[in-house]
Amino acid sequence: MSGPLAIQNGEAAEPGLGVLGELLRGFGLGATEAATLEGLIVFLGTLVALYLVGRVLVVPLVERALDRRGLDDHAQTPLLLITRFLVVFVAIAIAFGAADYGNFLVSMAGIAAAGALAIGFAMQNVIANFVAGVFIYADEPFRIGDWIEWDGHSGVVEDISLRVTRVRTFDNELLTVPNSQLTSGVVKNPVEGEKLRVKFVFGIGYDDDVELASEIIVEEAERHPEIMAEPAPSVRLTELNDSDVGLQSRIWIADPSRADFVRIRGEYVTAVKRRFDEEGIDIPYPIRTLEGGLELAGGRSVVEPAE
Repeated sequence: MSGPLAIQNGEAAEPGLGVLGELLRGFGLGATEAATLEGLIVFLGTLVALYLVGRVLVVPLVERALDRRGLDDHAQTPLLLITRFLVVFVAIAIAFGAADYGNFLVSMAGIAAAGALAIGFAMQNVIANFVAGVFIYADEPFRIGDWIEWDGHSGVVEDISLRVTRVRTFDNELLTVPNSQLTSGVVKNPVEGEKLRVKFVFGIGYDDDVELASEIIVEEAERHPEIMAEPAPSVRLTELNDSDVGLQSRIWIADPSRADFVRIRGEYVTAVKRRFDEEGIDIPYPIRTLEGGLELAGGRSVVEPAE
């Protein structure tokens, strides 16, 4: 049996030595010292060799695989960090075995397992966010620079890590969002296919000309230089409300930022309103008529009901 000290028939025996150990004995070291130094040299040599192989071969292969998937540099950083960690872990495990430190490795594995169990219970949310981050990298529901909407919030993605995603709102506030919130609910990416469809409902009076109003809505969309001609702007009568007829306009904007979207929509709606005023088309507002009277103490009435 190799190791610092072997027991044979109840007595201490010299440890088994390899070629390196026998060589060290030639320098005047005792059997135990030679065996200990031999194990240390084998451990360090194996560790360094495997680490270099991992850094030279494994990490570049993983990096090329991530490049083929089209991940940007920021998205690759945490995945490459995990790869380097695994290279070191595997190198240490194999080095322990090569140096015949098996019993020590088993003991460390037991301690690590117990520690991992305790840490797992204490860090359930962190682990859930970590797993959610892996899914975000794998599924790519959004990328850095995308405009997303979720759970009543919206903004532009500035940073994606394995635990949180940072989103800049359109009020210039930075939200740090746990990844689990973005994978457990619905996330809307409005600018799909590098273009955004905008819908806006114009309300006109019941006595106004629907066809004329529809022509004005489409014409003003076609005149705006930043509204796409294909898909073509369109308008449909979609609502019959208490005080107005709703005409829904649909226009497309090419790859807009939030600021562009707000500006273009505002310019478009303003142009349509100006044309409506020129053509005498009314944009009504709700009117409520109250009838009846208010009776005070003593039986007097402030407003007498009409006969």
